[in-house]
Amino acid sequence: MRALFVDANETLAAVTDKLLRSASLPVGINRNPSIKPDDLPGLLGDAEIMIVDHTAVPSAIAEKCAKLKHVVFLGTGARSYMNPEELAERGISVHTIKGYGDTAVAECAIALMWASARNFGEMDRGMREGNWLRRDAMQLTGKTLGLIGFGGIAAEAARMAAGCGMKVIAWNRTPKTHPGVEFVSLEKLLAESHVVSLHLLLNDETKGFLSRERIAQMRKGSILINTARGAVVDEDAMLDALRSGHIAHAGLDVFTVEPLPAGHPLTKLPNVTLSAHSAFRTPEASDNLIGAALDHCRRIIATGK
Repeated sequence: MRALFVDANETLAAVTDKLLRSASLPVGINRNPSIKPDDLPGLLGDAEIMIVDHTAVPSAIAEKCAKLKHVVFLGTGARSYMNPEELAERGISVHTIKGYGDTAVAECAIALMWASARNFGEMDRGMREGNWLRRDAMQLTGKTLGLIGFGGIAAEAARMAAGCGMKVIAWNRTPKTHPGVEFVSLEKLLAESHVVSLHLLLNDETKGFLSRERIAQMRKGSILINTARGAVVDEDAMLDALRSGHIAHAGLDVFTVEPLPAGHPLTKLPNVTLSAHSAFRTPEASDNLIGAALDHCRRIIATGK
């Protein structure tokens, strides 16, 4: 069996090269991150395993990949790029990678929280334009952070926030316990949290999860952080809440449409701090990610599944 990393950027290609030096695996690297879905059949040829970072894999295109049996997606949110159930019907298994960047993403969420609380983005933009733009801040010590969804990333964020003197509460779809974290109803979390941070996987149940009605239940003047997926939030409702001040500030690493289009309404608002879906981009997370992808390839080649 042969594998191909179809859309490697410079960083991930270098990490893959490094890790392959100590692994005798038949893995090729296509060093063009700008490929289109229509390019996949020609690129893959007779490869049975596709490693993919960010390229969409429509089911109709996958069907044209003659030998494809396995897709190793570099992350957890494969559903944003492909339909795993439709691929399974075509005999193609989708493999995802969890936990590789828990610390990196949690650090990004906490960084966005601080940047939002201090209005750093707005002041930076103003000062670059020659304006001495001073803004009042939210002091976070003693405030409440509410985590919606509680997996490895949220657990890391809870650890960091507790170290900053914040109270941490959380809601999860299934019951959980965690030291130093109080699990509460979603209604209580929205009403009491000074900062709400989203940590949900995107699926049919969570699309639009933070709806207009739930945004209305948030504490007035709170901060919203999203390092999960853009589509878990009703974007129009969030924009309205930001314009009215019901949400004081949003720190966003993910968006409904990516890359974020030029002139998007979010780019026009002063009370938004934007990051280009880069929460996971650290050397440590990249090593973990590619190492796990190669482990998937090693297992598939050895067992066929």
